[in-house]
Amino acid sequence: MKRYLDDLVATDLQRKMVLLTGPRQVGKTTLCRQLMERFPPAQYLNWDVAADRTILQRQTWGARTRLLALDEIHKMRGWKNWLKGLVDGRSPGQALLVTGSARMETWRQSGDSLAGRYLPYRLHPISVREWCEQQGGTPAEALSRLMERGGFPEPCLAESREDAERWRRQYFTDLIREDVVEFSRLHEITAMRLFVELLRERVGSPLSLASIARDLALSPTTLKRYLDILQALYIVFAVQPWHHNIARAILQTPKVYFFDTGLVRGDAGIRFENAVAAMLLKHVHFRQDTQGKAVGLHYIRTKDGAEVDFALSEENRLSHLIECKLSDNTPHRALGRFAAHFPAAAAVQLVFDLRQEEYRAPLHILDAANWLKELSA
Repeated sequence: MKRYLDDLVATDLQRKMVLLTGPRQVGKTTLCRQLMERFPPAQYLNWDVAADRTILQRQTWGARTRLLALDEIHKMRGWKNWLKGLVDGRSPGQALLVTGSARMETWRQSGDSLAGRYLPYRLHPISVREWCEQQGGTPAEALSRLMERGGFPEPCLAESREDAERWRRQYFTDLIREDVVEFSRLHEITAMRLFVELLRERVGSPLSLASIARDLALSPTTLKRYLDILQALYIVFAVQPWHHNIARAILQTPKVYFFDTGLVRGDAGIRFENAVAAMLLKHVHFRQDTQGKAVGLHYIRTKDGAEVDFALSEENRLSHLIECKLSDNTPHRALGRFAAHFPAAAAVQLVFDLRQEEYRAPLHILDAANWLKELSA
Protein backbone atom coordinates (compact mmCIF):
# COMPACT_ATOMS: atom_id res chain seq x y z
CA MET A 1 0.00 0.00 0.00
CA LYS A 2 1.39 3.38 -1.01
CA ARG A 3 1.57 5.75 1.95
CA TYR A 4 0.52 9.39 2.10
CA LEU A 5 4.09 10.67 2.58
CA ASP A 6 5.62 8.74 -0.32
CA ASP A 7 5.71 11.50 -2.94
CA LEU A 8 6.55 14.27 -0.48
CA VAL A 9 9.54 12.43 0.97
CA ALA A 10 10.76 11.50 -2.51
CA THR A 11 10.77 15.17 -3.50
CA ASP A 12 12.53 16.36 -0.33
CA LEU A 13 15.20 13.65 -0.59
CA GLN A 14 16.53 15.55 -3.58
CA ARG A 15 17.07 18.62 -1.36
CA LYS A 16 18.20 17.46 2.08
CA MET A 17 18.49 14.46 4.36
CA VAL A 18 15.04 13.29 5.48
CA LEU A 19 14.45 12.14 9.05
CA LEU A 20 11.43 9.82 9.24
CA THR A 21 10.08 8.81 12.65
CA GLY A 22 6.93 7.11 13.84
CA PRO A 23 5.61 4.13 15.79
CA ARG A 24 7.05 0.64 15.44
CA GLN A 25 5.44 -1.21 12.49
CA VAL A 26 3.62 1.87 11.20
CA GLY A 27 5.19 1.31 7.79
CA LYS A 28 8.53 3.14 7.81
CA THR A 29 10.54 0.23 6.40
CA THR A 30 7.93 -0.39 3.70
CA LEU A 31 8.06 3.28 2.77
CA CYS A 32 11.87 3.01 2.59
CA ARG A 33 11.63 0.04 0.23
CA GLN A 34 9.16 1.87 -2.02
CA LEU A 35 11.41 4.93 -2.17
CA MET A 36 14.43 2.81 -2.99
CA GLU A 37 12.71 1.77 -6.21
CA ARG A 38 12.69 5.45 -7.23
CA PHE A 39 16.41 5.98 -6.53
CA PRO A 40 18.33 3.04 -7.99
CA PRO A 41 20.88 1.91 -7.01
CA ALA A 42 19.82 2.17 -3.37
CA GLN A 43 21.01 0.51 -0.16
CA TYR A 44 19.16 -0.14 3.12
CA LEU A 45 21.17 -0.60 6.32
CA ASN A 46 19.69 -1.40 9.74
CA TRP A 47 21.81 -0.84 12.86
CA ASP A 48 20.08 -3.81 14.54
CA VAL A 49 21.49 -6.18 11.88
CA ALA A 50 25.06 -7.22 12.72
CA ALA A 51 26.28 -7.29 9.11
CA ASP A 52 24.76 -3.87 8.41
CA ARG A 53 26.24 -2.49 11.62
CA THR A 54 29.73 -3.40 10.41
CA ILE A 55 29.14 -1.63 7.10
CA LEU A 56 27.87 1.46 8.92
CA GLN A 57 30.82 1.60 11.31
CA ARG A 58 33.30 1.24 8.45
CA GLN A 59 31.23 3.29 6.00
CA THR A 60 31.77 0.70 3.28
CA TRP A 61 28.45 1.00 1.47
CA GLY A 62 28.50 1.31 -2.30
CA ALA A 63 30.15 4.49 -3.56
CA ARG A 64 27.56 4.81 -6.33
CA THR A 65 24.58 4.38 -4.01
CA ARG A 66 22.01 6.99 -5.00
CA LEU A 67 19.80 6.53 -1.92
CA LEU A 68 21.21 5.44 1.42
CA ALA A 69 18.47 4.44 3.87
CA LEU A 70 19.58 4.09 7.50
CA ASP A 71 17.31 2.50 10.11
CA GLU A 72 17.62 2.68 13.93
CA ILE A 73 20.89 4.60 13.57
CA HIS A 74 20.17 6.54 16.78
CA LYS A 75 21.26 3.45 18.74
CA MET A 76 24.86 4.13 17.67
CA ARG A 77 27.01 5.90 20.26
CA GLY A 78 27.60 9.47 19.13
CA TRP A 79 25.16 9.06 16.26
CA LYS A 80 24.51 12.78 15.79
CA ASN A 81 28.17 13.67 15.18
CA TRP A 82 28.54 10.60 12.97
CA LEU A 83 25.47 11.55 10.97
CA LYS A 84 26.56 15.17 10.65
CA GLY A 85 29.86 14.03 9.15
CA LEU A 86 28.02 11.70 6.78
CA VAL A 87 25.69 14.47 5.58
CA ASP A 88 28.52 16.94 5.02
CA GLY A 89 30.78 14.41 3.30
CA ARG A 90 28.36 12.36 1.19
CA SER A 91 28.77 11.95 -2.54
CA PRO A 92 27.21 14.60 -4.80
CA GLY A 93 23.60 13.70 -5.63
CA GLN A 94 23.36 11.03 -2.94
CA ALA A 95 20.02 11.04 -1.09
CA LEU A 96 19.96 10.15 2.61
CA LEU A 97 16.92 8.79 4.47
CA VAL A 98 17.16 8.13 8.22
CA THR A 99 14.36 6.34 10.08
CA GLY A 100 13.71 5.37 13.67
CA SER A 101 10.84 4.08 15.78
CA ALA A 102 11.57 6.43 18.69
CA ARG A 103 11.69 10.20 18.61
CA MET A 104 15.32 10.79 17.92
CA GLU A 105 15.53 13.99 19.90
CA THR A 106 14.82 12.01 23.07
CA TRP A 107 18.04 10.05 22.70
CA ARG A 108 21.56 11.10 23.63
CA GLN A 109 21.83 14.86 23.07
CA SER A 110 25.61 15.10 22.82
CA GLY A 111 27.58 16.31 19.83
CA ASP A 112 27.00 18.97 17.21
CA SER A 113 23.55 19.94 16.09
CA LEU A 114 21.97 18.61 12.90
CA ALA A 115 20.00 21.84 12.55
CA GLY A 116 19.59 22.91 8.95
CA ARG A 117 20.77 19.56 7.58
CA TYR A 118 17.50 17.62 7.48
CA LEU A 119 13.76 17.77 6.90
CA PRO A 120 11.62 15.87 9.45
CA TYR A 121 8.55 13.76 8.80
CA ARG A 122 6.37 11.79 11.21
CA LEU A 123 4.60 8.77 9.72
CA HIS A 124 1.20 8.04 11.26
CA PRO A 125 -1.23 5.12 11.05
CA ILE A 126 -3.81 4.98 8.28
CA SER A 127 -6.63 7.56 8.47
CA VAL A 128 -10.04 7.79 6.81
CA ARG A 129 -8.61 10.00 4.07
CA GLU A 130 -5.67 7.72 3.38
CA TRP A 131 -7.81 4.57 3.36
CA CYS A 132 -10.31 6.05 0.91
CA GLU A 133 -7.58 7.35 -1.39
CA GLN A 134 -5.59 4.12 -1.46
CA GLN A 135 -8.16 1.36 -0.87
CA GLY A 136 -11.41 2.90 -2.07
CA GLY A 137 -14.75 2.51 -0.32
CA THR A 138 -16.84 5.07 1.54
CA PRO A 139 -15.64 7.20 4.45
CA ALA A 140 -18.14 5.44 6.72
CA GLU A 141 -16.69 2.03 5.82
CA ALA A 142 -13.18 3.33 6.40
CA LEU A 143 -13.99 4.79 9.82
CA SER A 144 -15.73 1.59 10.95
CA ARG A 145 -12.72 -0.48 9.94
CA LEU A 146 -10.26 1.85 11.66
CA MET A 147 -12.27 1.77 14.89
CA GLU A 148 -12.30 -2.03 14.83
CA ARG A 149 -8.77 -2.74 13.58
CA GLY A 150 -6.79 0.43 14.31
CA GLY A 151 -4.79 2.21 11.62
CA PHE A 152 -1.54 0.24 11.64
CA PRO A 153 -1.10 -1.29 8.17
CA GLU A 154 -0.80 -5.00 9.06
CA PRO A 155 -3.91 -5.40 11.25
CA CYS A 156 -5.86 -2.87 9.19
CA LEU A 157 -5.18 -4.79 5.97
CA ALA A 158 -5.47 -8.26 7.57
CA GLU A 159 -8.00 -10.67 6.08
CA SER A 160 -9.72 -11.37 9.40
CA ARG A 161 -10.26 -9.74 12.75
CA GLU A 162 -8.58 -12.72 14.39
CA ASP A 163 -5.38 -12.09 12.41
CA ALA A 164 -5.48 -8.47 13.52
CA GLU A 165 -5.85 -9.46 17.18
CA ARG A 166 -2.96 -11.92 16.95
CA TRP A 167 -0.77 -9.18 15.51
CA ARG A 168 -1.78 -6.73 18.24
CA ARG A 169 -1.09 -9.15 21.07
CA GLN A 170 2.43 -9.76 19.81
CA TYR A 171 2.95 -6.07 19.02
CA PHE A 172 2.05 -5.02 22.55
CA THR A 173 4.36 -7.65 24.05
CA ASP A 174 7.29 -6.60 21.88
CA LEU A 175 6.78 -2.91 22.68
CA ILE A 176 7.07 -3.50 26.40
CA ARG A 177 9.75 -6.17 26.28
CA GLU A 178 12.08 -4.69 23.67
CA ASP A 179 11.51 -0.99 23.09
CA VAL A 180 10.72 0.19 26.60
CA VAL A 181 13.75 -1.53 28.12
CA GLU A 182 15.99 0.71 25.99
CA PHE A 183 14.68 3.72 27.94
CA SER A 184 14.30 2.17 31.38
CA ARG A 185 15.66 -0.60 33.59
CA LEU A 186 14.68 -4.23 33.18
CA HIS A 187 13.07 -4.50 36.61
CA GLU A 188 10.65 -1.69 35.65
CA ILE A 189 9.03 -3.67 32.84
CA THR A 190 6.27 -5.10 35.06
CA ALA A 191 5.39 -1.67 36.46
CA MET A 192 5.43 -0.16 32.98
CA ARG A 193 3.11 -2.88 31.66
CA LEU A 194 0.64 -2.24 34.49
CA PHE A 195 0.79 1.48 33.79
CA VAL A 196 -0.01 0.93 30.12
CA GLU A 197 -2.88 -1.40 31.03
CA LEU A 198 -4.38 1.31 33.24
CA LEU A 199 -3.95 3.91 30.51
CA ARG A 200 -5.88 1.68 28.10
CA GLU A 201 -8.90 2.09 30.39
CA ARG A 202 -8.51 5.85 30.92
CA VAL A 203 -8.49 7.07 27.32
CA GLY A 204 -10.14 10.45 26.89
CA SER A 205 -10.25 11.34 30.59
CA PRO A 206 -8.04 13.95 32.25
CA LEU A 207 -5.06 11.98 33.53
CA SER A 208 -4.29 12.06 37.25
CA LEU A 209 -0.82 10.60 37.70
CA ALA A 210 -1.17 11.05 41.46
CA SER A 211 -4.21 8.77 41.52
CA ILE A 212 -2.57 6.09 39.36
CA ALA A 213 0.61 6.37 41.44
CA ARG A 214 -1.37 5.41 44.55
CA ASP A 215 -2.88 2.42 42.74
CA LEU A 216 0.54 1.19 41.58
CA ALA A 217 2.43 2.17 44.76
CA LEU A 218 4.79 4.34 42.69
CA SER A 219 5.68 8.01 42.81
CA PRO A 220 4.03 10.49 40.41
CA THR A 221 7.55 11.45 39.27
CA THR A 222 8.20 7.86 38.19
CA LEU A 223 4.92 7.71 36.31
CA LYS A 224 5.71 11.02 34.60
CA ARG A 225 8.95 9.46 33.36
CA TYR A 226 7.05 6.39 32.19
CA LEU A 227 4.59 8.60 30.32
CA ASP A 228 7.47 10.45 28.64
CA ILE A 229 8.91 7.09 27.52
CA LEU A 230 5.56 5.93 26.12
CA GLN A 231 5.25 9.18 24.18
CA ALA A 232 8.83 8.95 22.93
CA LEU A 233 8.08 5.48 21.56
CA TYR A 234 4.87 6.66 19.87
CA ILE A 235 2.71 4.36 21.97
CA VAL A 236 0.57 7.14 23.41
CA PHE A 237 0.25 10.89 22.89
CA ALA A 238 -0.92 13.54 25.32
CA VAL A 239 -3.40 16.27 24.42
CA GLN A 240 -2.87 19.35 26.56
CA PRO A 241 -5.64 21.78 27.55
CA TRP A 242 -5.86 24.99 25.55
CA HIS A 243 -4.52 28.11 27.17
CA HIS A 244 -2.95 31.26 25.76
CA ASN A 245 -0.20 30.85 28.33
CA ILE A 246 1.66 27.77 27.07
CA ALA A 247 3.44 27.13 30.37
CA ARG A 248 0.13 27.02 32.22
CA ALA A 249 -1.32 24.64 29.64
CA ILE A 250 1.54 22.19 30.13
CA LEU A 251 1.08 22.22 33.89
CA GLN A 252 -2.61 21.35 33.65
CA THR A 253 -3.93 17.82 33.35
CA PRO A 254 -3.52 16.24 29.88
CA LYS A 255 -5.67 13.60 28.23
CA VAL A 256 -3.91 10.55 26.84
CA TYR A 257 -4.74 8.62 23.66
CA PHE A 258 -3.14 5.68 21.84
CA PHE A 259 -1.63 5.80 18.36
CA ASP A 260 -3.18 2.35 17.90
CA THR A 261 -6.93 2.64 18.47
CA GLY A 262 -7.04 -1.15 18.70
CA LEU A 263 -5.26 -0.97 22.07
CA VAL A 264 -8.08 1.04 23.65
CA ARG A 265 -10.24 -0.71 26.23
CA GLY A 266 -13.67 0.82 26.32
CA ASP A 267 -16.98 1.11 24.53
CA ALA A 268 -17.52 2.23 20.95
CA GLY A 269 -17.73 5.86 22.05
CA ILE A 270 -14.25 5.79 23.59
CA ARG A 271 -12.77 4.02 20.56
CA PHE A 272 -14.40 6.60 18.31
CA GLU A 273 -12.92 9.47 20.33
CA ASN A 274 -9.46 7.86 20.22
CA ALA A 275 -9.73 7.34 16.45
CA VAL A 276 -10.66 11.01 15.97
CA ALA A 277 -7.80 12.11 18.24
CA ALA A 278 -5.28 10.04 16.26
CA MET A 279 -6.47 11.46 12.94
CA LEU A 280 -6.45 15.03 14.25
CA LEU A 281 -2.87 14.58 15.45
CA LYS A 282 -1.91 13.18 12.04
CA HIS A 283 -3.48 16.25 10.43
CA VAL A 284 -1.57 18.58 12.79
CA HIS A 285 1.78 16.82 12.32
CA PHE A 286 1.30 16.73 8.55
CA ARG A 287 0.75 20.49 8.41
CA GLN A 288 3.70 21.12 10.72
CA ASP A 289 6.06 18.85 8.74
CA THR A 290 5.01 19.77 5.20
CA GLN A 291 3.90 23.40 5.54
CA GLY A 292 5.75 24.62 8.63
CA LYS A 293 2.46 25.79 10.15
CA ALA A 294 2.19 26.65 13.85
CA VAL A 295 -0.80 24.39 14.48
CA GLY A 296 -1.71 22.39 17.56
CA LEU A 297 -4.16 19.91 19.07
CA HIS A 298 -5.76 20.66 22.45
CA TYR A 299 -8.91 20.17 24.50
CA ILE A 300 -10.88 22.65 26.61
CA ARG A 301 -12.09 22.14 30.16
CA THR A 302 -13.19 24.65 32.76
CA LYS A 303 -13.12 24.43 36.54
CA ASP A 304 -16.87 23.80 36.60
CA GLY A 305 -16.40 20.68 34.43
CA ALA A 306 -17.55 22.02 31.06
CA GLU A 307 -15.47 20.31 28.37
CA VAL A 308 -15.04 20.05 24.62
CA ASP A 309 -13.18 17.00 23.37
CA PHE A 310 -10.76 18.73 21.00
CA ALA A 311 -9.65 22.12 19.76
CA LEU A 312 -7.38 22.91 16.84
CA SER A 313 -5.23 26.02 16.94
CA GLU A 314 -3.25 27.95 14.35
CA GLU A 315 -0.88 30.84 15.09
CA ASN A 316 -2.02 30.78 18.75
CA ARG A 317 -5.68 31.17 17.79
CA LEU A 318 -8.39 28.53 17.95
CA SER A 319 -9.59 27.49 14.50
CA HIS A 320 -11.88 24.57 15.43
CA LEU A 321 -13.85 23.31 18.41
CA ILE A 322 -14.68 19.61 18.04
CA GLU A 323 -17.00 17.38 20.07
CA CYS A 324 -17.36 13.65 19.36
CA LYS A 325 -20.66 11.80 19.71
CA LEU A 326 -21.46 8.21 18.78
CA SER A 327 -25.07 8.84 17.74
CA ASP A 328 -26.41 11.86 19.66
CA ASN A 329 -27.23 14.80 17.41
CA THR A 330 -28.50 16.95 20.28
CA PRO A 331 -26.34 20.08 20.36
CA HIS A 332 -23.65 19.71 23.01
CA ARG A 333 -24.16 22.41 25.65
CA ALA A 334 -20.47 23.01 26.40
CA LEU A 335 -19.66 23.19 22.68
CA GLY A 336 -22.27 25.93 22.26
CA ARG A 337 -20.87 27.75 25.28
CA PHE A 338 -17.31 27.73 23.97
CA ALA A 339 -18.46 28.57 20.44
CA ALA A 340 -19.93 31.81 21.81
CA HIS A 341 -16.66 32.50 23.65
CA PHE A 342 -14.52 31.79 20.55
CA PRO A 343 -16.69 33.04 17.65
CA ALA A 344 -13.83 32.84 15.12
CA ALA A 345 -13.49 29.07 15.64
CA ALA A 346 -15.65 26.63 13.68
CA ALA A 347 -17.75 24.64 16.16
CA VAL A 348 -18.23 21.07 14.93
CA GLN A 349 -20.14 18.21 16.53
CA LEU A 350 -18.94 15.01 14.86
CA VAL A 351 -21.44 12.16 15.01
CA PHE A 352 -20.41 8.62 14.06
CA ASP A 353 -23.93 7.39 13.25
CA LEU A 354 -25.80 10.39 11.85
CA ARG A 355 -28.87 10.36 9.63
CA GLN A 356 -28.70 13.95 8.43
CA GLU A 357 -26.24 16.78 8.76
CA GLU A 358 -27.58 20.10 10.01
CA TYR A 359 -26.60 23.54 11.20
CA ARG A 360 -27.95 24.68 14.55
CA ALA A 361 -26.31 28.04 15.09
CA PRO A 362 -23.57 28.26 16.07
CA LEU A 363 -22.94 24.49 15.77
CA HIS A 364 -22.39 22.34 12.70
CA ILE A 365 -23.62 18.79 13.37
CA LEU A 366 -21.76 16.69 10.83
CA ASP A 367 -21.14 13.13 9.74
CA ALA A 368 -17.82 12.23 11.34
CA ALA A 369 -16.48 10.02 8.54
CA ASN A 370 -17.11 12.62 5.83
CA TRP A 371 -15.50 15.37 7.91
CA LEU A 372 -12.45 13.30 8.78
CA LYS A 373 -11.94 12.46 5.12
CA GLU A 374 -11.35 16.16 4.44
CA LEU A 375 -8.44 16.47 6.87
CA SER A 376 -5.07 17.16 5.27
CA ALA A 377 -3.75 13.60 5.76
